[in-house]
Amino acid sequence: MKEKVTGKISKSLITVTTPSLDSEAYEAFKKAIKTYENQAVYIYSFKEDKMLYASGYYDLLGYKDEDMNMLLLINLTSNKYSEFSNELNDKALLFLSKTTDDLEKYSFTMEFEKIHKNGSHIPVFTRVSVFKSNNGIVEQIIGVSETIDSLRLGNVMQYAAYGPDIANFEAELNKYLFNHFAISRKEKEALQLVSEGFCFKEIADKLNVSNSAIEKRIIPMYKRFNVNSLTHLVGFAYRNNILM
Repeated sequence: MKEKVTGKISKSLITVTTPSLDSEAYEAFKKAIKTYENQAVYIYSFKEDKMLYASGYYDLLGYKDEDMNMLLLINLTSNKYSEFSNELNDKALLFLSKTTDDLEKYSFTMEFEKIHKNGSHIPVFTRVSVFKSNNGIVEQIIGVSETIDSLRLGNVMQYAAYGPDIANFEAELNKYLFNHFAISRKEKEALQLVSEGFCFKEIADKLNVSNSAIEKRIIPMYKRFNVNSLTHLVGFAYRNNILM
């Protein structure tokens, strides 16, 4: 399988070390973390350079939990989404490396495709969160992936950032990801209200932000998606499953 890791930061931190299912740490995670149908969970340690825990991957992707490692998990992203998802991972880690407070409150989500062991493509919603930090340094992350029957992926990558400094977190991601067909949660939120017929001032009032903040969310999408009007933009959003 050809390696797909593109981010320099991610690549330097990822290994092929699999979890030890008979370890005390694995048993502790197994008792503490509940998984649901169509859901898989991993915990990866940057401090120990290995996957500490993996559960649910046989049902989700056809791989045994004891065979799951971070490089394999990344390489199972379909070609259509791999560059974007790897860059998103990389830029999120870059932001978190510059952040020291409340690290466990940060996370990001994305919708993309994974490749099942049988070759089929599986639409997946994934949330990656800081699981453990120490002295302002991220030591462990947790990833939760699930298949959602109603999830319809288009040509536009959808993602969101969460955390105490969410504005700067999302702004940092946006700054690097505009080369891709991508849309953030806040952009989608504003665009949804545009599709419902609200003007920028009304949207700003509903979201409790300034009018210029809404313009900064909507106007850049004209160039990014090669549209020339709000009507054209909304139509593009529906055709690409951004709006339902």
